[in-house]
Amino acid sequence: MIRHLLTSLLLALSLAIAGAPAAQAQTQPASAQSAEIDYAAWESDATRAENLIEAGSASTAFLTNIRSTLAGWRSRFLAAQDANAARISTIEAQITALGPPPAEGETEPAAIAERRVSLNEQLAQAQVPRVTATEAFNRADGLIGELDAILAERQTRELFERDPAPINPLNWPPALVALADLAVALDREIADKIEARITSGESLWERMPLAVILIVVALILLTRSRFIVGRWTERLQLQVEARRGRGALAFLISLLQVALPIVGLIMVGGAIGYLDLLGRIGSDILEALISAAVMLYLALWLGGRLFPSNAELPAAFGVEPELRGILRRAVLFVGLFLGLGTIAETIATQDVVPLAARGVFVLPVYIGMAISFLRLAHLLRRHRLAVLDAEEPGDADRGFSFRMLAIFGILVRVVSWAGPILAAAGYLNLTESLMTPTALTLGIAGILVALQNPIRDVYALISNKTQDEAGQALLPVLVNLLLVFAISPLVLLTWGMRPEQLSEIITRFFAGFQLGDTRITPAIVLAVIAVFAIGMIVTRLLQGALRTTVLPRTKLDAGARNAVVSGLGYVGIALAAVIAITTAGIDLTALGVVLGALSVGIGFGLQNVVNNFVSGIILLIERPITEGDWIEVNGNMGIVKAISVRSTTIETFDKTDVIVPNGDLIAGTVTNWTRGNTIGRAVLTVGVAYGTNTRKVQDILLEIARSHPDVAKFPEPGVDFLGFGADSLDFRMRCILRDVNKMVAVKTELNHRIAERFVEEGIEIPFAQRDIWLRNPEALRTPPRALRASEDEPEDTDSETDDAPDGGADKDPQP
Repeated sequence: MIRHLLTSLLLALSLAIAGAPAAQAQTQPASAQSAEIDYAAWESDATRAENLIEAGSASTAFLTNIRSTLAGWRSRFLAAQDANAARISTIEAQITALGPPPAEGETEPAAIAERRVSLNEQLAQAQVPRVTATEAFNRADGLIGELDAILAERQTRELFERDPAPINPLNWPPALVALADLAVALDREIADKIEARITSGESLWERMPLAVILIVVALILLTRSRFIVGRWTERLQLQVEARRGRGALAFLISLLQVALPIVGLIMVGGAIGYLDLLGRIGSDILEALISAAVMLYLALWLGGRLFPSNAELPAAFGVEPELRGILRRAVLFVGLFLGLGTIAETIATQDVVPLAARGVFVLPVYIGMAISFLRLAHLLRRHRLAVLDAEEPGDADRGFSFRMLAIFGILVRVVSWAGPILAAAGYLNLTESLMTPTALTLGIAGILVALQNPIRDVYALISNKTQDEAGQALLPVLVNLLLVFAISPLVLLTWGMRPEQLSEIITRFFAGFQLGDTRITPAIVLAVIAVFAIGMIVTRLLQGALRTTVLPRTKLDAGARNAVVSGLGYVGIALAAVIAITTAGIDLTALGVVLGALSVGIGFGLQNVVNNFVSGIILLIERPITEGDWIEVNGNMGIVKAISVRSTTIETFDKTDVIVPNGDLIAGTVTNWTRGNTIGRAVLTVGVAYGTNTRKVQDILLEIARSHPDVAKFPEPGVDFLGFGADSLDFRMRCILRDVNKMVAVKTELNHRIAERFVEEGIEIPFAQRDIWLRNPEALRTPPRALRASEDEPEDTDSETDDAPDGGADKDPQP
């Protein structure tokens, strides 16, 4: 399965890369493209493919080869569709320059009519290669689709084929006999090899020293390399917090725990091959054993990276140290049974093994793999529930990882029960397509999880940030997402997608889609992004130069300079977008049709957005407010912090940000306290007691106002005698401030000085007083005993109450 997976991945990549010559052909002249395409050869291949599809008897390998041939033709036809594009555009422009053709019954000058006919003939001739290539492309694409349908049907039929059930006891003796026959055949192969060597006069001992050396070195690598590298990586991981980059270095070095044993296994295989003792059966079994050993070492490495034995090192999903050892063993057993499955399938494919024995060999392996899956899912679920029960604080990453753990756990448990049941029923191919991909997918997911800490460590090293800061950054998350997308083809191949299907997806992705007369491909998208990014960089550089070098030397105020810089930014963004689109060869007229269709929806659904956008432009041009102004709008008062095309940010005096749509600033009433200058007026009111000399109070208030350093001398401050209040004689002080931003501080200081001066002058500031007059005070002097007696006689009490004046009978008596 692993060998088939790697072969399929390489085949898919090679098929996808096969379209590269077609992409290069797009840059060649139209005549060269037409000359390269042999339509006679294409007709022969297409006819042969149609006959094979109609017959339906060709082998899968032959159909795959003919499909690959058709895919090559299709790539060439796709490139040829752009043939003569420049010439066609030129002729169409010439025809457009002649004007519209005359209406029915009208005539045009003979020279223009002849020229129009000539240009139309040239246009038709220039479009022949494009039309021919388009027709051939559609034919090739249709044939490829039919072949894919046939191959998919065969794959599905093979998947649901039923072999002899392994739970049938009648199939057990043939399996045991097959093992004995396999051992005999292997022994016969070795004996034949030795006999042939003796016959040729070559001694086995001549090759033995080198083989022994290779095996000894291989044993050292297989037994000791993991422990030596493990201690080294553990020391590096413990230094992650102190030295950035050590975590990534430790991860790279830990790969030697897999690489060195693989080298050892290769040396073992090389030593045995050098002795030349094995035949076909022995070579197949040796290759399966090496593959199983590789899976075992991969499982050991992955378990150690995810769940390290050292409690000081972080584990995946925050697993506690008590569960790490059990989880490592669960991962190890998954790798072990995956390797045993490879060995069992290799044995089952030998000629001496009957078909009935295959299920007997693989069923125990699948049962063991299912138990390992269930054990692993149970341990991770136990950890997840323990964390949730303890209500440990978790961030968004942990919440997402726990949800993914729950989903994986459910899927793994379903596969664990379905796999052995299907295998016992005889659906061995279906079981293999479930169990093996599940194990490989778990391994791929584990590798992605193990890569998170190294990626975060590399980001911390590059950005000079701490591990905690790097853990909260966005870039490591984006890198992990890119890794998920990059590894998705391998996952698709793992789950049975044919290489031709994967190459078809890759080819269609790179072929792009048609937008008007332009084909949008990933290369064009990257070109648009690159040109737009360059335009944005140039715009930011110009903005910086204007802000720091040019505008400070002009007579423009700060608000005008900000408006110029912001306007340049918007113009730069628009120009960068237009240049990027036109540079990529996208026809803006095609987009104009789309934008025209969307304009109706924009007019109704986005009218508020458009209104705010236009209002933002008006604010930047007219500048009724600028950054740093003290304004009041819709009951909100504060300092303008930023003006964008949609809204304006105001920071209130409570240090809160208020986002005001620009439409409200244009259509509503706005009070700007600092527009043009910072001069403002402060008004204070004060009351004095009746009987106070009012002129003296006026003189004192004027003296206090004039003595304050922030009060302007002209206009002079004034004091008004407002009138006679209910409790006081009311005065108002009016003074002009040089800086209205100091309004609160000036008012506070003036109030302090007024209070201090009034105390010195003996002037009283009154407070509200109320006198209460009781109309029947004698009712308050009624003895309590008499009042109780009146309460015992309700009728008399009622009559007295009715006749009593207000307030007399409802009062409680006072002692």
